[in-house]
Amino acid sequence: MAQLSLGSSPIYKAKFARSTIFDPKLKFLEIEQTQLGFWNSSKSNMALRLQASTEGVALVQETTETTPKLINDSSDSFTEMKNRFLSFKKHKYLENLERYQELAQAQAPKFLVISCADSRVCPSYILGFQPGEAFVVRNVANLVPPFENGPCETNAALEFSVTTLEVENILVTGHSCCGGIRALMSMEDEENSSSFIKNWVVVGKAAKSSTKATASNLSFDQQCKHCEKESINNSLLNLLTYPWVEERVAKGLLSLHGGYYNFVDCTYEKWTLDYQKSNPKQETGGYAIKNREFWS
Repeated sequence: MAQLSLGSSPIYKAKFARSTIFDPKLKFLEIEQTQLGFWNSSKSNMALRLQASTEGVALVQETTETTPKLINDSSDSFTEMKNRFLSFKKHKYLENLERYQELAQAQAPKFLVISCADSRVCPSYILGFQPGEAFVVRNVANLVPPFENGPCETNAALEFSVTTLEVENILVTGHSCCGGIRALMSMEDEENSSSFIKNWVVVGKAAKSSTKATASNLSFDQQCKHCEKESINNSLLNLLTYPWVEERVAKGLLSLHGGYYNFVDCTYEKWTLDYQKSNPKQETGGYAIKNREFWS
């Protein structure tokens, strides 16, 4: 564990060692001054130690109370967070203690959910997942990069949930008014940028191209909405580029689903990718879906 005390830092120790080892006179002077200071202050130190032993709690409280509060809003936010946590502990954790003790030993979720990082679309809150039911990955615009793009946090979580946890369902869920998709649709073709956001959302460029080809007559806002759903299906197809995902889907051990949450009118669409091993895409360049549902 890192030490915050200056006296314990390696740099401090190294400097002190050099000053005492290479300058004997300085070392003797420091010892002499230390001894003199010790004898002169022994009485006052004794009094302070006595006061600390009898009023230690009061001294700590005084220090705490006089600490300046620089960010009042943050303090208020964490006070509310504390109250929510204690409420969770009382009404959820302790009332279901046996279940949480089981989860402390292992997890066996049936779902991997890939959702947007947008603060308005927490999948557990919207879809009611309870602890242990869903392994959740959240990123900007709920994108799944293809296998050939190389390692990233999203496919690391994908690998773990599929190969180790052996989830039975992957749900890629998007949402209305997605800022990540809007950034994708606003980008110029072949744009070079140092922006982390743009370099990430370009993963969805196939969805953007498809949207431009089929919805060019629509307004920009309508094109963004179209791309929000098209991007979900593009991510479902990207999932099949991972060998261990494609293998389990082909064996019927894993299903791939898309979902779209419209928080403007609180509706949810759900569908399943109809996997065809020989050709996951149709001749028209589209894809087959099944079990489409609309929840309202």
